[in-house]
Amino acid sequence: MSNHYYSKTPEVKNNRQVHPVSLRGYNMKFVTDAGVFSKTGVDYGSRVLIDAMELKEDDRILDVGCGYGPIGLTAALIAKCGHVTMIDINERAVELSMENAKQNGITNVTVLQSDLYESVKEQSFTVVLTNPPIRAGKATVHRVFEEGHALLEAGGTMWVVIQKKQGAPSAMEKLEQLFDEVEEVTKDKGYRILKAIKF
Repeated sequence: MSNHYYSKTPEVKNNRQVHPVSLRGYNMKFVTDAGVFSKTGVDYGSRVLIDAMELKEDDRILDVGCGYGPIGLTAALIAKCGHVTMIDINERAVELSMENAKQNGITNVTVLQSDLYESVKEQSFTVVLTNPPIRAGKATVHRVFEEGHALLEAGGTMWVVIQKKQGAPSAMEKLEQLFDEVEEVTKDKGYRILKAIKF
C-alpha cells in the first residue's frame, strides 16, 4: 500500500528525472520521481484535461491530487491574475510540485499536503480541477466530487478527466446528482473530460 502514488509517504527509492514538455503553448520542465503518479512524463489524461480546461485570468483554482504539478502549474500560467492551490496526500508529490513551480518561475500557487480536502476546507474556489485517483477506489473518487462541490462558489466549475473503462459513466452519474449542469466536453482515446457547473 505504501508504494501507491496515493499513499502519504512513498517508500520506493528515489529515481528523479527531468521531463521537458509544452502544455497550452508554455514550455516547462518537470522534475518527477518514483512513488508519484505518472513519473515517466505527463500522462495522456492530464494532457487532454489541460487542453480542454477553460479558465479565466482571475480564477481561484484548486487542483486536487496535483501529483508533481502539470495541471495546476499550467492553470496558474493561464490564470495569471488568479491563484492556484494544489493539494496531494503524497509528500513526495507535494515537494516536487513546489520545486517545479519554482523552477518554472510560477509564483501564484500554494502547494499543500492534504488528505483529500483536509487542508483547504475553510476556503472556497471558482474552479476545481482533478485527475482523480481511480485506483484509490470509487468511494474516494466520489468524495473528491462531493467535497469539491461544497468548496465551489456559485457559478463555479469542476473539471474531471476519467477513462471510460475506469468508471466514466458512474462518475457522470455522480456529478449529475451533485451539480446543476454536467457536460462531456471532450473524448479522446478513451478519456472523457467532464465539466460540472454549480449554479
